[in-house]
Amino acid sequence: MIASRPGAAAPWRDPDAEPYLRIEKVTKRFGTVVALDAVSLGIHRGELFALLGGSGSGKTTLLRVLAGFAEPDEGQVVLDGQDLAGIPPYARPVNMMFQSYALFPHMNAAQNIAFGLRQDGLKRAEIADRVAQILALVQMQGMEKRRPHELSGGQKQRVALARCLVKRPKLLLLDEPLAALDKNLREATQFELVGIQETLGTTFVIVTHDQEEAMTMATRLAVMEKGALAQVGTPAEVYEYPASRFVAEFLGTANLFEGVLREPGPGGAVVDVAGLGITVESDTAPAAARGRRVFVAVRPEKIEIAKAPAGAAHGTNRLVGTVRDIAYYGDFFMYLVEVPGQGIVRASEPATRRAGDATITWGDRVVLQWRAFASRVLTQ
Repeated sequence: MIASRPGAAAPWRDPDAEPYLRIEKVTKRFGTVVALDAVSLGIHRGELFALLGGSGSGKTTLLRVLAGFAEPDEGQVVLDGQDLAGIPPYARPVNMMFQSYALFPHMNAAQNIAFGLRQDGLKRAEIADRVAQILALVQMQGMEKRRPHELSGGQKQRVALARCLVKRPKLLLLDEPLAALDKNLREATQFELVGIQETLGTTFVIVTHDQEEAMTMATRLAVMEKGALAQVGTPAEVYEYPASRFVAEFLGTANLFEGVLREPGPGGAVVDVAGLGITVESDTAPAAARGRRVFVAVRPEKIEIAKAPAGAAHGTNRLVGTVRDIAYYGDFFMYLVEVPGQGIVRASEPATRRAGDATITWGDRVVLQWRAFASRVLTQ
């Protein structure tokens, strides 16, 4: 994660800090479909905030409400103390960068960037100065005379970003801004985009379905499900402490074990896992009563995998199974282990050796085990 650096400001942790952007009980319906269901969210000045969710989750609808392309049926949006109700998109202190970039094909890069400033009636000298500054910031000096068809995908993305930023909006909305780029360019651009955002201090709200993109770039993110906020937090908080099975499975990969809560308490929890005859221990406990049906989420990278010695058996935070498949991702291996009574359990390990030198292979009987901190007990 780029944005959450040691010592970085975290105004959302201050109960007295006033959000720069306040979304208050916003509801949007399309006929009988509720696209946004009383969404409330506070975003602080200078944040790079990500809205993450699958198709139909409401993230794009929320972005359109912020931009003014859709009016909420209920609720309000307040930016820097200004209620945006009834203000058309062109009059808002908000700019939006579209997934398609929407560059004018008959204009060169500099003309595309300057278009909004000309529409605002700025003087020619000021326009030239601001365009030169933003070209330098997005590292496009020397390419200002090129038209869109003469630019690469990454260069078009930079021009589109510069066109949005040159007007110095209070809020920049980005709709899947890196989706059109190839993997290597997308990764490099993530770092560049965060650097630009930190340099300018502009508040960014980015919509994406790419989990890695949200985890890498965002100061905080919101996972959306069926028009509502499933969880809001820093990438590390949401990944390490998912609030529900949906979040655990949507953000990354998680093994889920169903069971009954035996010992809830401030020191941790013990869950009796159905069908396995084992217990799972966690160092944290949910606010739930003894005997309640719960789920335990364990991330694959938190599970240690090793060949099983003779006589190995299940135990607390310990399973025995057979490797049925192995996926090699270059930087890590993912093992799909069949555990009787549970089905497939995933465990991963870094690729510290070449694929051909792996010590665990198909059909091996293995032991999977993890420590209490890796168990996340979920009640929903």
